[in-house]
Amino acid sequence: MAGHNKWSKVKRLKAVTDARKGKVFSRLARDITLAAKAGGGSPDANARLRTLLLKARESNMPADNVDRAIKKGTGELPGVVFEEITYEGYGPGGVAFIVKVTTDNKQRAAQEVRSIFTRWGGNLAQTGSVSFQFLHAGQFLIAAGKTTEDRLLEVALEAGADDVITTEQGFEVRCNVHAFDKVAHALEQAGIKPDSAEIAYIPSVTVPVTGLDLAKHIVKLQESLEENDDVQAVFSNEEMDDAISDAAHA
Repeated sequence: MAGHNKWSKVKRLKAVTDARKGKVFSRLARDITLAAKAGGGSPDANARLRTLLLKARESNMPADNVDRAIKKGTGELPGVVFEEITYEGYGPGGVAFIVKVTTDNKQRAAQEVRSIFTRWGGNLAQTGSVSFQFLHAGQFLIAAGKTTEDRLLEVALEAGADDVITTEQGFEVRCNVHAFDKVAHALEQAGIKPDSAEIAYIPSVTVPVTGLDLAKHIVKLQESLEENDDVQAVFSNEEMDDAISDAAHA
């Protein structure tokens, strides 16, 4: 989830056009394949796979695509071997970026990610030089009106969540990475459907962005990274108000 404007990002993701659904399906397929490879093809015995299958269903991913992705992971179908890599870098204005990649060609991915950073006035950084500015945790965003704070506290904390943060827009649940699937399952069982659910890099240090030109360059960098076929997720620590964010995305 890019930047500190969590709810603005959710709103934009909900507006993804049908033209980009193939990209969404491709990313989900890679994640499903990796989950099946690591923990087997049964969602009952593989919590991570179960969570991804929920995401695939919500995205209306065709069942045949899901089945092929699982079988590639379990070895029932031939498929390419994917690697998961995390890149760190800085964008314009000193904004910190973490880029999660799943690729079958590590060298190609590194070259393309580096090229995108350079094109938009940024640069890749050494491992660890950026990540200290982020909390690596499970994150669930639930819009106001979907549940009550008391109910969410009861369900989430019992499942192992560390914190429930209440804002005007809704609720943010945070948990340890290893508790993500358990919390996701508990929310599902309680009938609480998150607007966003991911293992995220949440900024603990933010960079204020008030100028429109700078905001546009940051957004262009984010969008260029997200459009790359190997990139699964982009996280950054800019802080901009909704007016600047909306203008930068226009």
